Amino acid sequence: MSSKLVVYDRKKIASLTKTRAGETKFGEKVRWIEPEGDLLEQLAATKAAYVLFGIPEDVGVIGNHGVAGAKHAWHTGLTALLNIQSNKIVKGSKVLVLGHLDTSELMNTLEGLSGNDLIKQSRKCAESLDKEVTDLVRKIVTAGKVPIIIGGGHNNSYGNIKGCSLAKGVPVNALNIDAHTDFRQRNSRHSGNGFSWAYYEGFLNRYFMYGIHENYTSKKIFEALEDKERIRFTTFEDLFIRQLKDPDSAFKEGLDFVKSEPFGIEVDMDAIAFMPSSAQSPSGLKLDQVRQMVYQASRKKNTAYLHLCEAAPDPGNAAELKLTGKAIAYLISDFIRK
Repeated sequence: MSSKLVVYDRKKIASLTKTRAGETKFGEKVRWIEPEGDLLEQLAATKAAYVLFGIPEDVGVIGNHGVAGAKHAWHTGLTALLNIQSNKIVKGSKVLVLGHLDTSELMNTLEGLSGNDLIKQSRKCAESLDKEVTDLVRKIVTAGKVPIIIGGGHNNSYGNIKGCSLAKGVPVNALNIDAHTDFRQRNSRHSGNGFSWAYYEGFLNRYFMYGIHENYTSKKIFEALEDKERIRFTTFEDLFIRQLKDPDSAFKEGLDFVKSEPFGIEVDMDAIAFMPSSAQSPSGLKLDQVRQMVYQASRKKNTAYLHLCEAAPDPGNAAELKLTGKAIAYLISDFIRK
């Protein structure tokens, strides 16, 4: 087992599932493993095709000067997912709920810090977390399963890509639905440079970004992206403001660009307008558009994983928690939908 992995048993899953007479909830059908058993053996033996785990942390977001709160997405999303219906279209039995990576020790090291000290420590924590994420994703993919990851920050894209690449034995591709490139300078580790690190270290081959916002993409990053044959992108403004490209056709082109090799689906929840997130925006994609894209991408044979990140609901705001949880549950159910 990973030293930081908290495994969820049947009792834990049942405690989060609200049963109702005459209905079958998703949480009543999901699979689990025994905490004491061998992780790889149990993952390989399960009939579930997908393995779900969470990374409740803010270190990467804080290290990128962002707004904390992504640590709350895991519990919110999981609870919502476990309480949707399990039926012949969306089957809980296809998913094994593994648990979450314990990040409390890392988060505790940030207490009392501010300014540059906080940023520096956050980035050290993000680098440490990389190792745990990489190792767990590698084990899940090695076992022949497809990881579904709820973050946490987009810093975890690095561990997702590296772990998947190590398991597959080849560089992998990434399809990123995001308002930002997360291809910043590799001066340390944080939520803004997971893809640039994976690309330059050789774990990421082709990279496609859908709907990045021109207002938040620097001239330097545009120049860096346009100079690389293995990277393509389309901006939100080209799609929906100038309307130079058909949104559906642009997405198909991006999917065609990555689908010939194993590829991960990365969804930064700040791409969705008004979604509670680390970089919440009034301008962005509709949830239904992202749902459709996740569904379409999931149909491809080389789909390697799904990562939902940067959702940051206020734990004291019931409406935000409900909205965020349902959005995450919809996207995961679309990923496994028949």
